[in-house]
Amino acid sequence: MVLFCLVASHRSVDLNTVARLSTGALGVAEEAVSQGALSGAITLSTCNRLELYGELLEDGTRDVALAQQQLAERVAERAGLDERFVLETMDTYHGTEVPQHLFTVVSGLESAVVGEREITGQVRRALNQARQSGTASGHLVQLFEAAARTAREVGARTGLGERGRSIVSVALDLADDITRGSWPDRHALIFGTGAYAGATMAALRDRGCADIEVYSGSGRAQQFTDQRGGSPVTEVELPAALRRADVVIGCSGGSAPMPASAFPSGPRTVIDLALARDFDPAVADLPDVELITLESVRVAAPEETRESVSAAREIVDEAAQGFAAAQNARTMDQAIVALRKHTMAVLDAELEKVRAHHGCTGAEEQIEMAMRRMVRSLLHIPTVRARQLAAEGRADEYISGLEALFGLEVAPPQTLPADQDPLAERSPSDTPRPRAAG
Repeated sequence: MVLFCLVASHRSVDLNTVARLSTGALGVAEEAVSQGALSGAITLSTCNRLELYGELLEDGTRDVALAQQQLAERVAERAGLDERFVLETMDTYHGTEVPQHLFTVVSGLESAVVGEREITGQVRRALNQARQSGTASGHLVQLFEAAARTAREVGARTGLGERGRSIVSVALDLADDITRGSWPDRHALIFGTGAYAGATMAALRDRGCADIEVYSGSGRAQQFTDQRGGSPVTEVELPAALRRADVVIGCSGGSAPMPASAFPSGPRTVIDLALARDFDPAVADLPDVELITLESVRVAAPEETRESVSAAREIVDEAAQGFAAAQNARTMDQAIVALRKHTMAVLDAELEKVRAHHGCTGAEEQIEMAMRRMVRSLLHIPTVRARQLAAEGRADEYISGLEALFGLEVAPPQTLPADQDPLAERSPSDTPRPRAAG
């Protein structure tokens, strides 16, 4: 078993490219698992990043490199991008690099707004979506469970993100500086009804904005406002809602951006936070209109304190090392079980031969006890050595030796049942969306 991931993020490419890659990645993980190319896969797609996590049963760098290349080529094909460009654009991780990377991401250390909290929920929703589609393998579930625990520990032990900074909050801070009036007097119009739109609704209410309308091209605005408040807007009512709005916020990532010509005249602030743009960039050229984009948010995002970031990175490092050690220990436990079963099976077969040949005698019980003590003694050193190699991260060497010497097949470690899984809890807001923001 080996884990790997492919990553395209705001740190290496522009957000338009991230959006195109995310569109191209839709269904790729499920396809790879169904065709047997991967034993498991999870896709994490946000407004700032696309991450494809995969599991291969066969170890070896060549196998991993080939799987990564095939996934990247498939994404490139569906996104209509040059394959070489995508291969050069996406960062690759495998083995122990994978938990280190995911734990860093889920803690908010890789976000455009360092320490933002939205990414934790997005990672949880990515796992939930993979479970629903049947692509979440046991080891990937364990990886994402450990990521959730790491994020909680970072939140509990450091000041990272304690001010509740997020892409939404930074965007609204920018809007506050350039929009007339105060939030209680402003009229807001939200495009979208997903989890990100819900976060926007909550942030607006926290600032005192009560006049909020919601539009959705999918027709789910009524359901959304029934649950979260605000007023639904239909297609027919949209032009009038745009005229009323002081602040227009895009969170949907619709199939085609709204053209600048659809906006009525008058001063307003337009915030486009969708993975795929909700509004044509030409909106910025309209008189008295200010456009705030994800790029604007990234530039304006305040830096967290050096102490908080340093403490968070130490927690991430410890968690990644602990995850690797735990995986080695679980794998080694299975190897020890396999060795003991094999040895005891040989012993039982030989004892059965003795019984068949000599029958039941007074000495037979003593012979059996002596042979079992001898086998336990023989297994002591291999068991101790197994623990030592697991602690050193060399479990694969031990397992390869068992396979070579005895022809044993070591079963993969078992995962937690769903009712003990901290990430298995679901709520309506956790419904996976192909293009979550964050």
